[in-house]
Amino acid sequence: MFGSPYLACYVLGFVILLLNVYRSHSMTVAMKAQARWDFMDQTSVFYAGVVLIVTGTILVVTSFLALGFTGTFLGDYFGILMEKKVTSFPFNIMENPMYWGSTANYLGLAFIGASPVGLVLTAIVAVVYKLAIEFEGPFTEHIYRERSRQRKRE
Repeated sequence: MFGSPYLACYVLGFVILLLNVYRSHSMTVAMKAQARWDFMDQTSVFYAGVVLIVTGTILVVTSFLALGFTGTFLGDYFGILMEKKVTSFPFNIMENPMYWGSTANYLGLAFIGASPVGLVLTAIVAVVYKLAIEFEGPFTEHIYRERSRQRKRE
């Protein structure tokens, strides 16, 4: 359909980025439309939210820098494989740092906004990410295992 696995990956990446902007906007609108939770409306919770956002952003940005565009946006599904598994920061401190960094960002926004609905939406995002990891992880391992077998045969 796209004539090139790279073009297909770039189109998918662009769509994912647009959907992420829409999701982030929708979550922000939902949090602002709901009442703030007095329990969370404290300076310490606000600053914890800031720390979560800074940490999450570091994880997301450094993951992207380590993986590149095609590594970030499912290039392996299009046959665009990395030479080897990325083990540099932040992958040396946790698995799936982009997913968990993004989750930290949403949790940070919920804390800053003292938003109970933000907590619920963040939990939903975390569950969806966990489900994605359950499917994506084994599939990615399979792709690279097959490539390794193929290289050994050559």
